Amino acid sequence: MLKKIWLAFLFLSVLAPGLLLSLARESFQSPKGVVIELDYRTLEPGEVILVTQKESPEVAGMAVRFLDKTYAAARRGQASDSFALIGLDLEVKPGSYPLDITLEKTDGGKETIEREILILPKRFPEKKFRVAPGSLNPPPRLLTRIQKESELMAAIYKEVTSEWLAEGEFIIPFDAKAWPNFGQRRIYNNVPWSVHSGVDILAPWGSPIRASNSGRVVLARDMIMPGQAVIIDHGMGLYTFYCHLSKIKVKEGDIVKKGDVIAKSGNTGRSTGPHLHWAVKLQDSRIDPFALLNLPLQ
Repeated sequence: MLKKIWLAFLFLSVLAPGLLLSLARESFQSPKGVVIELDYRTLEPGEVILVTQKESPEVAGMAVRFLDKTYAAARRGQASDSFALIGLDLEVKPGSYPLDITLEKTDGGKETIEREILILPKRFPEKKFRVAPGSLNPPPRLLTRIQKESELMAAIYKEVTSEWLAEGEFIIPFDAKAWPNFGQRRIYNNVPWSVHSGVDILAPWGSPIRASNSGRVVLARDMIMPGQAVIIDHGMGLYTFYCHLSKIKVKEGDIVKKGDVIAKSGNTGRSTGPHLHWAVKLQDSRIDPFALLNLPLQ
């Protein structure tokens, strides 16, 4: 039954060539003339906001607070500008929220900029499935292991590496058509079951999967639900996740460069056909991976 569902999904879904949207940019100044830029695709759930403090000899550092999270700023390589990345979780409620930017001055003083960010509503797709009763639940003998693996991943995502490990703009880990199914609500036998927090990329079995940016491998192992999986820490609370792999070519602790082959695609774990599930977490917010791709991080 699941195989039939997969095939129907494959042929009836709209395949998007890149899921890329043009960026919007807001630019404003602090009361003392420091320039701040905000770059984003849209202000909707599942998106990313790039906050950039343009070069100023008076500014020693920047911190950003939004939706009860504090985002420390970093510098990109040799660039003199500092930046922070804000994640809008796919289930954040629409509304107006305060954005607070604190500039630490070289003379020891501070300057705070306040701005309202209006998050717009977004309707995510839904997909209904009809499967045999009981087929969705894993065997009881696996429940303890699944729980431990879930706790391990949650602990990884809570860690925030202070430095920025990535280099320039992010890339697609396998350049092929992708289903626009980020945030998809999956309904099995008329019961809401799960929310799809990544995107699925059409990657035939054994295709090379590349690191979408530089970073440190913090997970590389075989698990029950995601199958063979890799997580890369890019710094500042940003992680990319690759799963259902057939072969892992890196190990935990490895430093990888953008474009390095980290794995081969497959159909392991809870998967109904060869593909790559690619996901992003930003300080534990679930982000559409394609929201990263054309951010000006170079």
